[in-house]
Amino acid sequence: MAEEALGRLKVILGNSFPEIMPADVPLAEVSKLAIYPKITYTDDEKADIDQWVKNGFLLASTSWEKASVLEKNLLLTVNGHLSSKTTMLGTKPSMADIVLYTNLLPIASSWSPEECTGKSGHHHIIRFLDFVQNAPLFGLKIPESQKLHVDPNAVLYFHKPLDPKEEKERKRKEKAAADGKEGPAQPEAQGKGKGKGKEIAGENNSRTAPVPASSDLPQREKNDKRPKAGSQGKAPSQPSAPSQPRPQLIDLRVGHILQCIAHPDADSLFVSTIACGDPADAKNTSEFSGQVVRTVCSGLNGLIPLAEMQDRKVVVVCNLKPITMRGIKSCAMVLAASPRPALAPDGTEVPDDHKGPVELVEVPADVVAGERVAFEGWAGEPEEVLNPKKKVWETVQPGFTTSPELEVVFDSGAVPELAGSAEGSSKGVGRLLTASGGVCTVKSLKGAVVR
Repeated sequence: MAEEALGRLKVILGNSFPEIMPADVPLAEVSKLAIYPKITYTDDEKADIDQWVKNGFLLASTSWEKASVLEKNLLLTVNGHLSSKTTMLGTKPSMADIVLYTNLLPIASSWSPEECTGKSGHHHIIRFLDFVQNAPLFGLKIPESQKLHVDPNAVLYFHKPLDPKEEKERKRKEKAAADGKEGPAQPEAQGKGKGKGKEIAGENNSRTAPVPASSDLPQREKNDKRPKAGSQGKAPSQPSAPSQPRPQLIDLRVGHILQCIAHPDADSLFVSTIACGDPADAKNTSEFSGQVVRTVCSGLNGLIPLAEMQDRKVVVVCNLKPITMRGIKSCAMVLAASPRPALAPDGTEVPDDHKGPVELVEVPADVVAGERVAFEGWAGEPEEVLNPKKKVWETVQPGFTTSPELEVVFDSGAVPELAGSAEGSSKGVGRLLTASGGVCTVKSLKGAVVR
């Protein structure tokens, strides 16, 4: 479908800029076409153009009905981006505008009036399309019959202008909530950050066979210490999960970020599309480019360049309870490292200013999406979904850190429930390893917080 979109683009560019449009330009070279030679772009603007061109070709559907969930999320991102900009770069025309116009036009043409300019419509995309197809700034020669018809007198809903004070307060709360980490997070009552992904774990997460209801069992005296009938001579079919929070209860896997875009309604959030090795019928997944993927929101916008969030391997926490972050359901959490907070004179932690630096946990290049990741000495089966009432994540996460060798490790001595115990003392510090034996690392942060 991207080839069809490239064909439509070639027609528009061929009619509008025949002198510079090669007939055989490959998809990867589109962003480099110099259709506006008199305009100078900074390196950051060139990177933005390249990213928006790539995102534009992801909008390959020819109608709203055929658009995937990921395409609709991307449309929300574009609409939000254009809410404060005339062009994709702000005011400068670029190839990004032409590519997005080419690929947005078929979808917008299929929208109903409500989807165009209703209360929840795509007002900014409609305004952008009308501007690109008609403004001399872009120099496009598009026949009237092929343009999107826009009636300025048929706008169904006018959004209230943003109150600067309210918007500033919203951004402040959003930044604090995201806390520079990847979603899903648990409800705010369990911690500050939407992106901290804090889970609660608990007492008995055993996966052994269900026990009959108490009403079906013979009544015993309260202090009767005799073993229950049938409890002797039978070995369990599988080891039971630990009864207390332990790191092996967390489902850590290699994830492959296939796409990352800015969140349409949150300045500090990214929305990533990540392959985690899930089966086709897994809950909270969708399909993207022939792969089963999860949608993941992260508070990394402004901390890690968007270009570095594309096509890379990461470590993903896959059994936190999903949470909706500003309208988008986040179904996993990417592990990232940040400096440990400084201590005040009274020994308390100085509040995090959320300014970074932040580094994603890295895995060997040859690992595959879905490969299990675990700490040395803490083997076991993870829970299917961590129970938010049972403090697993909150309990063990303080032990996630980095060593002087920049390896991600679990330090049992940093977990109050394990420090000083025989179990914690015997296991000490264990590295985070992939199932194939690769060591998980960070670029430069030693003694960091990993979450």
